[in-house]
Amino acid sequence: MSAYNELVKNFERIRTYMRDFYVYGFKSRHGYDKKSSRSYDDERRRIESWLGDYMGFSRTPEGKCIFISIDSRTVEHNPLHASRKTKSFTDGDITLHFILFDILHSPEVRLSLPEIIERIDRDYLAAFDSPMSFDESTVRKKLGEYAEEGIICREKLGRSTLYRRADDSDISGLCDAIGFFSEVSPCGAVGSYLLDKAEAGQSPFGFKHHYIMATLDDDVTFALLQAMHSRASVTVTNRGRGGRERRLEIVPLRIFVSVQGGRQHLLAYDLRERLMHSYRIDYLSDVTVGEPCPQFDELRERLCVMQRYMWGVNCKKSERRLEHVEFTVFADDGEEYIPARLERERRCGRVEQVDEHHWRFIADVYDSTEMLPWIRTFICRITKMSFSNRTVENRFRDDVAEMCRMYGLEGGERE
Repeated sequence: MSAYNELVKNFERIRTYMRDFYVYGFKSRHGYDKKSSRSYDDERRRIESWLGDYMGFSRTPEGKCIFISIDSRTVEHNPLHASRKTKSFTDGDITLHFILFDILHSPEVRLSLPEIIERIDRDYLAAFDSPMSFDESTVRKKLGEYAEEGIICREKLGRSTLYRRADDSDISGLCDAIGFFSEVSPCGAVGSYLLDKAEAGQSPFGFKHHYIMATLDDDVTFALLQAMHSRASVTVTNRGRGGRERRLEIVPLRIFVSVQGGRQHLLAYDLRERLMHSYRIDYLSDVTVGEPCPQFDELRERLCVMQRYMWGVNCKKSERRLEHVEFTVFADDGEEYIPARLERERRCGRVEQVDEHHWRFIADVYDSTEMLPWIRTFICRITKMSFSNRTVENRFRDDVAEMCRMYGLEGGERE
């Protein structure tokens, strides 16, 4: 039996465990039935090797439940970035990697492929009794991979191709900006890698609300951003409710990031249904970038128009009709911050002053249900409200009535 290895060959497996078990779940070892017990134990040990200081557990009747426990007030850098910095490799891969960068030790060294292979055989492998060998195809392929990544440059000299190490960039003066990017932006793992290279000091930033889970989706997010840059469609797997998976063919248009919870949504056009949809990025996997979409600019412009009527990310009703919402709030003398907040926090719609102490918010949206959490924050000041979708209005009134009953207050009945 081989020894336990913390290196990762397929990150999607780790992403699934960390998302479904440690984040959404609080399951015991026996309660997690998607994989075998042995597979679970291997992945648990691997995750604990990265996050040992941030792991907690509780005892339940079902057994020991393990979870990630992180206090954002005391953490400078997203600890989940560590999960992206491990990757499996063969002995040959890692040996060739260090040999190539030892040969091409500075941007001034320019060598052709035959010259590189000659140096490998003469200076690095000849001293071994049973030397490891690298054929021309293997070395060319590895140099090509590094050229695609931008860390090796290819230059033409007559009929020959010369290889050299790419110039280094001085990022020492950008550490604060990179540090902020690594914690708050999609694909923040890129910033974490750069900080490792720069050997940055203590971060000047602290976060009251630190949304760290998006780093598990960076592979998916990066592929989607590549597709948008190429104006291309993608084929992607979407995990729906109940764990059912479905393969989709869509045109990714924009990524929306919630400032309240950090959740990322993809706004895209479904080529089969011919409708705009929003998809949770943490439910997407196996992204394959396809061919450029001739209608990309037209679809992007269409989404920009739709955003005028989107409170959140729901746009499924866009082909039908808009829902009208109005509510009036009271603000006394000295409470000018109330209408100011209405104006500042509105994502669409408009604010009108009714009289000296009343202001009305008016909007037409695709889904008024998405507005309820925001409207509830004005609950003690609302004097009048009207929804064209009566189901949503009744839900709001029922919630208020239930709250009043819970606290034993009068006035819980409908007017």
